[in-house]
Amino acid sequence: MRSLFVLLCVLTIFNSEAQTSVLNQADSLYSNGNYSKAIEVYKTHINQDEVYAKIARSYVAIGNYDSALEFYKLAAEADPKNGLILYEYARLLSKTKNFEASIEVFNKLMNIDYRNPNYHYEMGLALERMEDDSTALNRFRSAYDLDQTHQKAIFKIAKHFLIKRKHEISHRYIDKGLESYENNIELISLKAQNYYYQDDYHNARAWFQKLIAMGESSEFIHEKLSTLHAEFSDYELAIEQRKLVLKYNPYSSDAMLLIGSYYNRLKDYKNAEKYIRQSLALKDVPLDYEYQLLGTVLNRQDKNKEAIEAFQKSLKENPENISSEFYILSTKDKYYADLDTKIKLYEDFRDKYPDTFYSKFASKRITELKEEKFLKAED
Repeated sequence: MRSLFVLLCVLTIFNSEAQTSVLNQADSLYSNGNYSKAIEVYKTHINQDEVYAKIARSYVAIGNYDSALEFYKLAAEADPKNGLILYEYARLLSKTKNFEASIEVFNKLMNIDYRNPNYHYEMGLALERMEDDSTALNRFRSAYDLDQTHQKAIFKIAKHFLIKRKHEISHRYIDKGLESYENNIELISLKAQNYYYQDDYHNARAWFQKLIAMGESSEFIHEKLSTLHAEFSDYELAIEQRKLVLKYNPYSSDAMLLIGSYYNRLKDYKNAEKYIRQSLALKDVPLDYEYQLLGTVLNRQDKNKEAIEAFQKSLKENPENISSEFYILSTKDKYYADLDTKIKLYEDFRDKYPDTFYSKFASKRITELKEEKFLKAED
């Protein structure tokens, strides 16, 4: 009996050591980025409750979010008070647009630790993606109340008030954020935009220039800074920034026209002419196809009057676009009731374009309309 007991103890120790070895091997594979192999080894572990979260993380690492969610759910059921597992699970649910399920898990997390600001912030992101903006703002504010250095929450709140044009409130949150992180580019950008939309061009220019000094570059930044330089008649600086806009949008006729106008202010007429001509060359593109396409779309919605207006604009853009002229005619055919008027329109078109593809359609339609008129007369 004693021998049997000893044997069982030895087997238990052996199995325990074997499982520890399996776990160490899987953890090593995971640490070295061999995630798929790690998953295989984790799944051989006897106590699966211990490795559900690790399997889930491995699936996240290889981008298999459906399987990751499956194992996070198992992990959360096995250890329902493990905040880290629930947090990772909730974030992945939000990332995969399972917003309602994500919010449900975040609520569980708040029951565990309501004073964790990031739970509120991440829940706010899920609510924001559901377009529940007011509730999302409340979560961001809760995150801020719990941690007044929470940069991401501050950005969300400040951006909300910028959009609402409540600039002073937005400034207050931005300033609070910059106290703890003075080089937060997102907050500096919001600061510049607040001043710009307040027409405080002096401060707006200073903050946009700060972004440039920090190595930031975008079409939006250069466009706004160019406009601000021009406000102060610093046309050389305005030109410099507007040329940077062209690097992002090389076919911007508006940017070229503005550069030409700035050169004109500097009395550099040669460059002014160059950029104005380039602007006109880009603008001098007939839009007949675009208006013609719009007309056909309107026709399909039985918006015949609007369709005629679109085709007329197409013809104005390109008077030689016979197809647009025919579309006008065919639309009027549907729009007008008087048969004689329709016949006259088609006859005029046929006489004007006798050798075109469309004249055959016109002749056929004239015949149909005359037959319709004859039948009505007999009635």
